This record gives sequence, C-alpha cells and structure tokens, in this order.
Amino acid sequence: MRIMCIGDVVGSVGCRFLRSKLPALKKVKGIDFVICNGENSADGNGLTPVSADFLFCSGVDAITLGNHAFRRREVYDYLDNSPFVARPANFPDGTTPGSGIINIDTGRTMVTVINLMGNIFMENGMACAFETVDRLLRQAESKVIIVDFHAEATSEKRAMGYYLDGRISALFGTHTHVQTADAQVLPNGTGYITDAGMTGVIHSVLGVKTEIIIDKLKSKMPRRFDLADGECRLEAVIFDIDERSGHCKSAESIRVE
Repeated sequence: MRIMCIGDVVGSVGCRFLRSKLPALKKVKGIDFVICNGENSADGNGLTPVSADFLFCSGVDAITLGNHAFRRREVYDYLDNSPFVARPANFPDGTTPGSGIINIDTGRTMVTVINLMGNIFMENGMACAFETVDRLLRQAESKVIIVDFHAEATSEKRAMGYYLDGRISALFGTHTHVQTADAQVLPNGTGYITDAGMTGVIHSVLGVKTEIIIDKLKSKMPRRFDLADGECRLEAVIFDIDERSGHCKSAESIRVE
C-alpha cells in the first residue's frame, strides 16, 4: 500500500495548487491513500469547513492538524462530526473538539491515522506526546498506522521516530514547513521523515510574504501575516507499506512544482 503524506498546505493558494497536481500525482505514483496537514489551509491560519471540504474534493483521504487546529471556531462542530480529520491528541480530552486518532476503512484495508503535537517550543501544558501515543496505539484498528508529529524541535521528532520504530508504519513530521533530507526506513521497519515540507508559495517565509517577516524580525513589532502569492510547490513523502506486517518498505520524499 502506497501512502502519501503532504506537508502543511498554506492558504487558498496552496489548496488550489494541491488540487491542480494531486490527481495526476496519485495516478503516476500509484498512491492508495493521501494524508494532508491542513492546519494552515484557510487564509489567515487554521482549518475551516470550506478548506477541509476543498482538500477532500481534491483527492485527500485524511486531514491532520497542529497548533492552529482551533484557530477558527466555525470548524469545531466539523471536527466533532468528521471521521476523516485528526487533531493533536495531547490536547485535553473532554473539552477539545475532535479526536486525535481516526480509523479509516479504505475498502482494501483499515488505516489508522494519529496526530500528535510536540512539547518542546510549542503550546504550554500539553500532555506528554510520548505517553499520549502509547495510549492511542491501544485504540488502533489496523496494522497500518501513520503518525503526523507536529513539532518544532528536530531532536524531539527524531526521538519519537525511534521510540515508535517497529510499532507504527510511518511517522512524518510537520510544522516547520521546510522539507528535510532524511526520508528513510528505521531499523525496525518504520518509515520516517523529520518534516514533509510545505505546499504553498515558493518565494515566501513559510507561506507568508517575505517583507512582512523580515520587518517583524527587525522591528520586533507585531505584524499581520499576509500570505504570499506566486509560483507554488507541493512537498510530500511517500511510504510503501506492507499491509500484512504494517512495516514500511521504502520512504521517498518528493517535490512538485
């Protein structure tokens, strides 16, 4: 089974670019299942019902989120009702919309998708990501288990990869919007990449107009983050998974312009 995990889609421009490339890409690469990080898919950050539906209609099978998951209140009911969107599982249970784990029947096999958020340089007060994933793995209904680890520190992502090596099919990192050059299969059969990258405008700072971020860093003053426009790139990683064992056979990072 070939699973594609797409890096953070930024804004409506990123969504439109994904739609223009994904159908053909799935056919050429023989993709069976697509997971996309959509926490920045709405203009101005967050996910909305409109941006979520746009991604699903473009060929995405599951959406994962991150620290901007709850930026838009209009998505709260959507998260509670959609079986195809996972939000970070280490937010408090009982008071947080949505679920951190989703089990999806593809008709061919079940796929379990888990969304986690890192603890280093991220939101304060989050439950330990390592303890959270141990609990969630007991809820997995498939041997094919994919984890989106939305985290800042590369060390935390690498540590989580080795912690889960042999226990899940693959882990892809998100949040930093910069694709890393370490797509690989870990020693015990788990596919891994520190960050899948970004789907959005190439000449930007993480999807935002470059001059805005430069001015903010120089002046130390707040600025409105207007999204950049221009040529785009889709970045992702493809994991080839053995459905019977749940182990990953290969990991390939890709960029499409």
